[in-house]
Amino acid sequence: MKKLFQNYNYEFTKNEKKLLSSFCKQSLKQMEVENKFYAETKAFNSILNKLEQTDETIKLTKDEKTRFTNQLKLNVEQIEKQMNKSWFIKKWLMKSLYTQYSNLLETHFKN
Repeated sequence: MKKLFQNYNYEFTKNEKKLLSSFCKQSLKQMEVENKFYAETKAFNSILNKLEQTDETIKLTKDEKTRFTNQLKLNVEQIEKQMNKSWFIKKWLMKSLYTQYSNLLETHFKN
């Protein structure tokens, strides 16, 4: 049975905050080009502002959490596809990024 109310408060480490903020910045650069991503751009700007604050606990809205989780899942899938198609050196370089994003998904954004 699903929970009626969910807690969208997250406590990230310093390294996780840096990784997530760089992910948000990268996503914003890609989405700001087209107007059809207005809602995603708005959500990611809000998340980035919350990550850059010095607060220990980050409170996300349900919309922000779902958009962020979906984008993070797509990114992990894309990295995995690239790793499967690439040679040893590129796999080796992308492995750490893949494990960091996967760990974030598992620890914080698991449904």
